[in-house]
Amino acid sequence: MNIREYYKTLPVLLFFLVITLQSAAQVVVERSKDKVIISGTAYYMHQVKKGETAYSISKAYGITVEELTRENPPALYGINEGQLLRIPYRDVPESQPEQMVIVNTPRDDSKYIYHTLQPGETVYALSKLYGVSENEITSANPEIDINKLPVGAEIAVPRREFMTGRHELEVQEKTPVFHKVIRGESLSSIAEQYGVTLRELRRENRNIRFPQVGDYIRIPVIATQETEAPGLLLADSLAFTTDPHELLPAPSAYTPVENLKGSMDIAVLLPFYLEENNVREDIDSSNIVRGNRTYKTISRPDEWIYPRSIGFIEMYEGILLAADKLRAHGLDLIIHVFDIKSDTIEVTRLINGNKLSNMDLIIGPVYSHNLVAVAAYASKLRIPIVSPVPLMNNSALIDNASLFMANSSLEIAQNAIARKITEYYNDNFVFVHADTTGSDPGIKYFKERILSELSNRLPYEEIKFKEFLFYSRSVFNNDSINRLSQALSEDYGNVIIIASEKAPVISESLMDIHALAKDYEIKVFGYPAMRALDNLDPKYLFDLDVLIYTPYWIDYSKQDVRDFTSDFRKKFYTEPVELSYAWQGYDIAYFFISGLAVNGRKFISHPEIHNPDLLQTRFDFRRKTTKDGFENQNLFPIRYTNDYEIIMIREYEPVQE
Repeated sequence: MNIREYYKTLPVLLFFLVITLQSAAQVVVERSKDKVIISGTAYYMHQVKKGETAYSISKAYGITVEELTRENPPALYGINEGQLLRIPYRDVPESQPEQMVIVNTPRDDSKYIYHTLQPGETVYALSKLYGVSENEITSANPEIDINKLPVGAEIAVPRREFMTGRHELEVQEKTPVFHKVIRGESLSSIAEQYGVTLRELRRENRNIRFPQVGDYIRIPVIATQETEAPGLLLADSLAFTTDPHELLPAPSAYTPVENLKGSMDIAVLLPFYLEENNVREDIDSSNIVRGNRTYKTISRPDEWIYPRSIGFIEMYEGILLAADKLRAHGLDLIIHVFDIKSDTIEVTRLINGNKLSNMDLIIGPVYSHNLVAVAAYASKLRIPIVSPVPLMNNSALIDNASLFMANSSLEIAQNAIARKITEYYNDNFVFVHADTTGSDPGIKYFKERILSELSNRLPYEEIKFKEFLFYSRSVFNNDSINRLSQALSEDYGNVIIIASEKAPVISESLMDIHALAKDYEIKVFGYPAMRALDNLDPKYLFDLDVLIYTPYWIDYSKQDVRDFTSDFRKKFYTEPVELSYAWQGYDIAYFFISGLAVNGRKFISHPEIHNPDLLQTRFDFRRKTTKDGFENQNLFPIRYTNDYEIIMIREYEPVQE
């Protein structure tokens, strides 16, 4: 190197030397002199300075990191320069930061990602950033206390493995690998390069028509341990159990339901609350006379209905209209109705008295513990039983081969969302949930499902995924919007998944997202429950162009929908609202009764052979094993558009084989 080149590089070398020395020096935290009293408790108010960490601040004030984050929940995700923290008062002497020896251990890039510590970052924040546990991070750095590392130090983070169980691959098994698109390449040229057909390549990359520079393309080539593929990245994937239930060909058009013969007995087990409705008097204690409360007996009006009965009365009304239509096609139907509430008294009486043994179909009950008891009884007699309302989970299906869940469990919606958002795989993903204890298995499953789907589109290290823990606005003095903005990206699009069915979580999150939407590119996905919120202005859903997967969709332009509304009005002197159980009662009764009438008992094992024209839903029943019951897999993707319309979007059509 000549002297001129030396002086050109000297400023650069000096710059990196200064940065290295600054990184290696632990910042001395100066305790604040400002003390305040909040609710009778004394606190220091500490303003975070550059280079300070949660550990160094806690050490300076004589408290633990847990105490710091408990008093300042946003610190769970790291602290930022200028942030104001409240520190519980402790009478401790000034102390200097402990000197620390950093042991240089050999790097292993195949097992670890080496993260450079940024100001304010904690082990908890890193665990959420990389999707590994705190224990895994601490175990990967055995020679050091990572809570005491200075800013700029490197922390080894274990690379996440998605394969739940490793199996030896057959030599000819096709395992996708990734190709990163460079300028001038097309799907045709990439297919030719790897010796695969264009059809195979499109099937592996259904959502990519015109690849852009930097996109990752899945290549369905043969990959074994001996295969050398320079520049390619092997795709990790979860090993999912295939459906052992052999499906028969589904009808390509609607199944005709006409010229029916025979007779059927149908049991309807719903909570009508007949005893509560028989009470026609109420006590009015709202008046106070001379300081004393008065009690007055008043008669309820004739039209009064016990509130908890209304939805199930509407469901029964829908069942009756379906029965009328099937009778008009020649079927002889007898409907046996039972008032089954949450207690097990009536269910036990029905089972012990064999009052259900001659039924051809059972609809209900709605409470899980009663449903499981009736399903176990019905399965022995091969009587199909339908769960007509949403359940918390699908565990009732286990070992109940004749049970049908007409409403998809939350797991089905989670799978659909996880598949859909892979269309935006290069975006920044923000996963919003309220599982503060980390004990909700549904949240864990959903997060892993999303990461698994995304890892099929690009390498795990390229996924931009942030976990955002929801807290009520009252916890942060209405500062939740600033917390959320820190999780968003200005350089990429942002996909926000609200993983909660709780109304406060959904409504507060949507209001914050709505306020940030003018500054960030945002797409919002939510659970089916979001559609039924009654404490939220629909304006937020429309303005944010929210996409929801829902089991219900009514096309009011269809003639049979108009006929149902007209018949309902004539018979019951009212009209069903969009989310009324009346539509559901009709569809369930019409599907199952006509399925048995047209196909006989074969329908119980193969419901996919029947496809009648329904009003509100479609049924796509699948089961995990031949011993288990069926769950409806169908969901409609609906979007709230900026034009204040709710539309059903068509999913990407699969490539024909």
